[in-house]
Amino acid sequence: MRSHNYRITNRWTGNLGEGTTTYRAYSRNHEISGAGKCVPIPASSDPLFRGDSARYNPEELLLGALSACHMLWVLHLCADAGIVVTDYSDDAEGEMTELEDGSGHFTKAVLHPRMTIRDAARMADAVGVHERAHYFCAMAQSVNFPVECVPEIRAGSNSRTDCS
Repeated sequence: MRSHNYRITNRWTGNLGEGTTTYRAYSRNHEISGAGKCVPIPASSDPLFRGDSARYNPEELLLGALSACHMLWVLHLCADAGIVVTDYSDDAEGEMTELEDGSGHFTKAVLHPRMTIRDAARMADAVGVHERAHYFCAMAQSVNFPVECVPEIRAGSNSRTDCS
């Protein structure tokens, strides 16, 4: 077993001059960055919680991490299996429940990857790769809510298969 460590810097940029003197006195804006990274990620809270809709919020970033981790494992496993992927995108969705006290938690995430492969004869293999990727994805294995995957795999014809 190996251990991997990660570091990130999260810097609040939302002091509007009065700090947090009141709930409405400050912006939720912040920047997420890391050593050697080209561009910081502009972030805020969800607009429902006084955030800036033009910036990513933690909920979107969590969903993005799940989607990216799944994609990277799919690409890796396809390359190992000789399945040539020529295009990949995912329109991931997540559901969060807010409790009466203001706290909340995700109840599910659904990945909707659309993938184009070169060889139509490998469609079933490609579906299997999505199933295996879920096992390897550290993000999916680290959350306490279900992460479903409904891939759409294309090669000569369009086909939709559920791998949840």
